[in-house]
Amino acid sequence: MRWGLLALFADGPKYGYQLRTEFDARTGGTWALNVGQVYTTLERLVRDGYVTRVGSNDDGREVYAITSQGREALAGWFATPVTDTDRPRSELAIKLAMAAADPDVDVASVVQAQRTESMRQLRDYTQLRRRADPDGDVGWLLLLDHLIFNLESEMRWLDHVEATVLRRRTRQPGKPLSGSAGLDSEPAGMVSQ
Repeated sequence: MRWGLLALFADGPKYGYQLRTEFDARTGGTWALNVGQVYTTLERLVRDGYVTRVGSNDDGREVYAITSQGREALAGWFATPVTDTDRPRSELAIKLAMAAADPDVDVASVVQAQRTESMRQLRDYTQLRRRADPDGDVGWLLLLDHLIFNLESEMRWLDHVEATVLRRRTRQPGKPLSGSAGLDSEPAGMVSQ
């Protein structure tokens, strides 16, 4: 969120609630921010020298602007690829890894419940994408595409998990699927069918 908020200063000074509103507009409200998060992040940006207070507006709200150091840091952020270590842990991957290691868990039911939810989300985002103005906010359109592609990928992965666990449990009924004897592994980027 830190970099996303800093990026919002590129087109001029802003106050906290304005940042929240613009962030929600650019992301379609996908990742809801509370005002407290915004102001905490703003204080960190000030502390780090990326943003400075430039006064108050007519309503008495503190207005902030990006500094040259902030512009430099933002340019660096845009130029640096996101790595796996930068991404949050996947609760779904953790849940399924734990379920696969527990012979008392019906992994197929866990997968089916997730598949149902993922399909609902995919349907909702696809409908939003169809209704979106193709000449509208390109950031919002790209975010919708990202969400749709991620859910499509998740659906394929859920199929893979279900097939892998079924195959392993058929070979070794009642035995947890953990450690090196766990899920069939494929080289990075490869998915067995």
